[in-house]
Amino acid sequence: MKTKGSSFLTLALLILTGICLQTAAAQFPKIPKIGKPKPTPTPESQPSATPDNTSTRPAAQPAAAPATQPAARADGPTIAKDSVQLTAFTYSSYKGSYDTFSWAPLISYRVNGPIPSGGQLYVEYTVPGSPAVRFDCSTEETPADRWWKTTCGGRDGVPEEKGTTYTGPFSFAIKMRNELAGTDTTIFTGKAKVAKVHSNEIKTGKFANHFVYYVDDDWNLPIGYVYYTADDLQGWKRPILNVAFWVRGEAYKLDPHLFYQGKEVGRMMYEGEQVGKASCESDVENNTTNFVDEKDAPQKAKWARVVCSFTNVRAWDRSGEEPGMFGPLYQMDKNPGEYELKVLWNNKLARSVKFNVPAGGKLDTSLAASNKLGTDRLIVPVTIIGDQDGTWDKAAWKEAFYGNPLAGFTPAP
Repeated sequence: MKTKGSSFLTLALLILTGICLQTAAAQFPKIPKIGKPKPTPTPESQPSATPDNTSTRPAAQPAAAPATQPAARADGPTIAKDSVQLTAFTYSSYKGSYDTFSWAPLISYRVNGPIPSGGQLYVEYTVPGSPAVRFDCSTEETPADRWWKTTCGGRDGVPEEKGTTYTGPFSFAIKMRNELAGTDTTIFTGKAKVAKVHSNEIKTGKFANHFVYYVDDDWNLPIGYVYYTADDLQGWKRPILNVAFWVRGEAYKLDPHLFYQGKEVGRMMYEGEQVGKASCESDVENNTTNFVDEKDAPQKAKWARVVCSFTNVRAWDRSGEEPGMFGPLYQMDKNPGEYELKVLWNNKLARSVKFNVPAGGKLDTSLAASNKLGTDRLIVPVTIIGDQDGTWDKAAWKEAFYGNPLAGFTPAP
């Protein structure tokens, strides 16, 4: 009997242990698999992708591009022109020698779908006197109502032995091949100008040829954008005003102020404190790969796109909600006419952007549409005030969007 009792007790303990182990195992969460990046849906304020078949003048083709290269199909992908950002990635060697620096292009851009199954984006560029160089870009199948953003080139796309010391204008093209369909299509062509400045090292001996390369982005400075973004809670029932422009230099200590009929609007106070204050932040920064001195390169060869958002200023309010504890938000649809954005930079007036809002609040984006910009925005001239940007090329806008200038755009005087 004693042996049977011990066996029964042992069996009971084994069963109980198994149950506890199953319970404990059930308490451990399953670790989710890491998914691939997904194409981003096209915002409602952005138009459906349209073909980029025309330009205000013939776009520059890379020297090695075949003469029979087909244009993008009417139902094919297009490039959002204002998303293309091209910089020069500096290598610390040239043809195996560390006494000389060289460069290769680094590019980011957004593709408005569709990108078909089997489609592969790539970039081809040519500098005078050298054969064309190609590199692939990450690509994902994307439907027509979504877009895909990619960054490629530089060290990850161009072998260091293909780096160049050339400075001046060069041609590039964004293309898409499809091995499944047997096609190879050019989506965007452009030109950029590369310059160089010595690194912040000493300038003699083995360091004499340590030049840092950069792409001149002065063409961006006179061109600004006005657009709306959806409210976090109410979406497009109560969209927020945004104004974007470029600066050359460090994009900090920027203070935006919005005026309507000579009076500042969008400021709300509560118990002596400002609430919902407008702010400016850079969303694109084109910097050099290596450090350079201010005395050698004005503003250290940096350009930045700045976005100023006005949370207290809305295109309209169709939410049906009553005003909150701070009072009603400013509505542009109820106040049509000319507005002016004034921006203080380092406590000095540096930018003036004037734009019109029609009755109803809907912005006129016809200039963006006619130039096939690829993004639904109001394009406006920007007045650069003061000298904080340094000496810049006031005629560079004529080569805007890398040799695809805006037809119908007039810069500020």
